[in-house]
Amino acid sequence: MNQENVSQTKVLMLPFPLQGRINPMLQFAKRLVSKGLDVSLVTFCGNKPMALHDRSSVKLEPVFDDLGADNVPGKSSDGDYHKRFKAVVSLRLPQIMAKLGMSKSENQASCLVYDSLVPWALDIAKEEGVYGAEFFTMSCAVSTVFYNVHEGLLKLPIVEPCLSMAALPFLQPHDLPSFVYDIKAYPTFTRLLTDQFSSFNKADWVFFNTFTSLETEVVNWMSKQRPIKTIGPTIPSKYLDKRVEDDGDYGIHLFKPETDICFNWLNSKQTGSVVYVSFGSLVTLREDQMEELALGLKRSGRNFLWVVRETEQKKIPANFMEETSEKGLVVAWSPQLQH
Repeated sequence: MNQENVSQTKVLMLPFPLQGRINPMLQFAKRLVSKGLDVSLVTFCGNKPMALHDRSSVKLEPVFDDLGADNVPGKSSDGDYHKRFKAVVSLRLPQIMAKLGMSKSENQASCLVYDSLVPWALDIAKEEGVYGAEFFTMSCAVSTVFYNVHEGLLKLPIVEPCLSMAALPFLQPHDLPSFVYDIKAYPTFTRLLTDQFSSFNKADWVFFNTFTSLETEVVNWMSKQRPIKTIGPTIPSKYLDKRVEDDGDYGIHLFKPETDICFNWLNSKQTGSVVYVSFGSLVTLREDQMEELALGLKRSGRNFLWVVRETEQKKIPANFMEETSEKGLVVAWSPQLQH
């Protein structure tokens, strides 16, 4: 493809609106922009606007939800949140494509790169006459487990004491992702992660956020199921090859990170002396699990940085933060990378 055609190529990115899904896709978008492509990223953000906190030329296409601020991960139920996301985005996506002038012709190529958690987006891409590329955020090994579930090669619930899957070592049930090992805990996401392979053989391209030398056997095995492309690790260029200028941050934060508090505290500790604990932007623990985790941190005698979202902090045992103030720091959200 010559440079003129590259500059006319339009790419629209559709991540599932969780921090760990947005970050890798945004980094891939920055790489494409650095090659001269015209790239936009859809943000599903309730009623509050989002902004890129760097000088990236990735454009944002906000999709607002009239249900208000409570319709976010961790506040509404997982099932309701996903249904609302699908309903709103299915309506707005064709409108965004039309506004961007996306089409598939001799002079222009357009592609929708969609999160593997939203395989239904491929149908919209085909209806609008653009290419569709599925983006798998998780490693190829983890994705292979869900592929086996989708294809009926691994039956749920797990009853075997030892499991054998192609290209993977022998595994015990507790070695599997929690969405497979304990299907009662997060039934919605067990279904989503299994259904992500419903468009696997229909997409024009399939991207995996990994690199071949990291997991050679399983990447080669997956490539035999259908052609795939490894494009990872999708982290800021500062930590890799430094080819993208001023790329030291992911750029979008669903929660406001307590950056100064975290770094000032970390700088007062010796290198390698801090235990970092975070369950991300989605997982919710029961009160007894929070209590057990808090007790373990307290008894460890180690310095710790524990990320607990504001909606979850009421589950922290009474007096825990006061009793561990010399060793620990609890914050609502922390920066994902060190500057």
